[in-house]
Amino acid sequence: MRLISLRAACFATVFATLAPAQTPAPAPLAFEVASIKVAGPLNPAAMREGKMHFGMKVDGAICDIGSFSLRDLIRTAYEVKDYQIAGADALGNPLDAQRFDIQATLPAGATEKDVPQMLQALLAERFKLAIHRETRDLPVYALIIGKDGPKLKEAEPEPPAPAAASENSGDPKPGERVLNMGSNQIRVSGNMRDGKGITVNTGRMGRMHVTMADGKMHLEAERMTMSSLAETATNFAGRPVVDMTGLKGEYHVTLELSLQDLRNAAQGAGIPIPGASVSLGSAAPGLLDASDPSGSSIFASVQQMGLKLDARKAPIPFIVIDHYEKSPTEN
Repeated sequence: MRLISLRAACFATVFATLAPAQTPAPAPLAFEVASIKVAGPLNPAAMREGKMHFGMKVDGAICDIGSFSLRDLIRTAYEVKDYQIAGADALGNPLDAQRFDIQATLPAGATEKDVPQMLQALLAERFKLAIHRETRDLPVYALIIGKDGPKLKEAEPEPPAPAAASENSGDPKPGERVLNMGSNQIRVSGNMRDGKGITVNTGRMGRMHVTMADGKMHLEAERMTMSSLAETATNFAGRPVVDMTGLKGEYHVTLELSLQDLRNAAQGAGIPIPGASVSLGSAAPGLLDASDPSGSSIFASVQQMGLKLDARKAPIPFIVIDHYEKSPTEN
């Protein structure tokens, strides 16, 4: 019987949710210089331990990108979700595709918010990427308020800025792993093997605590907007989730995720699913038998909050790839 690594599914979905949302500057910008090197394949174990060069970090005038596939770069440059990229079948599985390490220098006056636009210029110059934009009607789930109204608990007020900054800065504490997702530094502590789960300090959304019990993943977030909830639900629901609640606050969110939810998340992350099971790494302590019944689901969790995932069609903007080169031109 094949096994499913719930830890790997957790990391794939949490990190996807935390990818930074930015607004590119209107003026055309490009990196002053950029070095692109081939990186090795993703190593989930090294990622969990914070020992892999992965993610994006902007420190002053230096933009450092680790282990991004071409699909990751396109998604970051054009600020879209994976399902909004079309005409890219040849890009391959996002976890198996060739990955790159990039170190680039920002021009004078540029800031981190300008990086997506500069990545667009880099992709066009070095990968010969050509795209066009279009809107397509797509089956989605609309995240809406249920008939009895929302049952959401508002998040606690954010701590003062200095305290919030110190909690997610400095050297890692013993047993803590650090990943950089743009300007958002993610700190992970704990593990799934001892039954206590892991705590993910996300910065933007406070802490997330993840535990496993009875074949389900329990995810509890301190603060989450409805837009972020829709992004999170997209990873599990099997189709895009669009926030149509009209709620603008931040809320305490709890999700109970079934095995089928995790299968959907694995598929969305490009992790192969042999037969009826999901392969998310080698067999090791902390893995769950994939034959376990699915139980609860993202739909039931949303309903517990007085919300609903309503199937419908909606216009979704797409980036359509017309041409690209698999390997960049030389540095």
